[in-house]
Amino acid sequence: MPISNSLKTTLLTVTDAQEIIDIQLIQGVWGGYGELFRVRLSGGNTSSVVVKLVKTPQPGSHPKGWNTTRSHQRKLHSYQVESYWYLHYANLCNEQCYLPRCLAAQSDSEQILLILEDLSAVGYPVVKKEVSLDEAKTCITWLANFHALHLQKKVTGLWPTGSYWHLATRPDELAALQDIKLKNAARQIDQILSQCAFQTIVHGDAKLANFCFSADGQKVAAVDFQYVGLGCGMKDLILFISSCIPPQNCFELESQLLDYYFQALTTAVLTTRSDIDAVQLELAWRPLYALAWADFQRFVKGWSPEHWKINEYTEQLTEQAIHSLEQFQ
Repeated sequence: MPISNSLKTTLLTVTDAQEIIDIQLIQGVWGGYGELFRVRLSGGNTSSVVVKLVKTPQPGSHPKGWNTTRSHQRKLHSYQVESYWYLHYANLCNEQCYLPRCLAAQSDSEQILLILEDLSAVGYPVVKKEVSLDEAKTCITWLANFHALHLQKKVTGLWPTGSYWHLATRPDELAALQDIKLKNAARQIDQILSQCAFQTIVHGDAKLANFCFSADGQKVAAVDFQYVGLGCGMKDLILFISSCIPPQNCFELESQLLDYYFQALTTAVLTTRSDIDAVQLELAWRPLYALAWADFQRFVKGWSPEHWKINEYTEQLTEQAIHSLEQFQ
C-alpha cells in the first residue's frame, strides 16, 4: 500500500533504518477512520514496526449507522487518549501486562500517527478468534496484573471513566434503549461502578481481538488503548468474557473465571502493590460483576438491539444487578 513521503521519512528516522522493504495492511481502523499496517525495514534497529494512521475528517458512514457528530468527536478523542497513553503511561507496564513500546506519536489537523513496536517480532505473533479455557485465563492474568499495577493512581490525559460504552459518552444509545427497567437503572449502575472504593486504570476495550499471543499460547500482550481510563476492573473482565466465552458456557464457568481473576489479582497486588489490601479489594469488586454486565448490556441493547451479546446469560445478570441496587444505597 502507498504511504506519503513524509511518513517514509519519519519511519526511517525513528527506526534508524536505511530502507523500507515492504508495507502490509493489517486491517482498517473501525468506522473507516484509517489503517493499521506493518512496515518491514532493513539496516535499522528493528526489522519491523506497526503503524496506526488515523484520518481525522469524519467518514461518510458508520458500520452500525451511528454516524453522528457526537460519535465522530468521541472517536477523535479516543485516538488522542491512545496517543497520550502510549507517550506517558505505556512505559509503566511490566512483563506481566506487556504492550507495545511507542516509537513515535504525532498529530495534526488531518491525522494522528502512532509508530509502535511490532508485537509479532518480539514474541507475540498470534491473534486468535477462539481460545481454550487456559488461553482465556492467560488473558485474564494480563488484566489482573494491569489492574493491580494501576490501582488508586491519579491520571491525566486519559478518559475520566474508561470503557467505550461509558454512559456519559453514550446518550444517543441510552435514548434508543427500549428496556425501561434498565434505562431507569442506568445512571445508578454507572455511579456505583464509577465511585466504588477502589479505582484502577481499565483497558476499556479488552476483547479477545485486542490480545496477541505467544506461539505457545502461554503469554499475551495487549493493544488498542483508545478507551483507557479510570474504572472498576470488572468492566474489563466482563467485556473480555463476552468476547470469547460462549453465552451457554458462561453459566457454568462464571464462578471459575471470577475466582481465577481474583486469585491472579491478589498475587499481582502482593507483588507490585503491597500498600493495597487485596482482601478489601476483592470485597469491593466481586459484587460489581453483575453490575458491570448490566452497564455493558445497557449500551448493547441501545446500540444494536439484535446483537448476539444480548442473551439469556446477560439478561439474567442484568435482572440480578437491577434487583441488587438497593444494597448499594
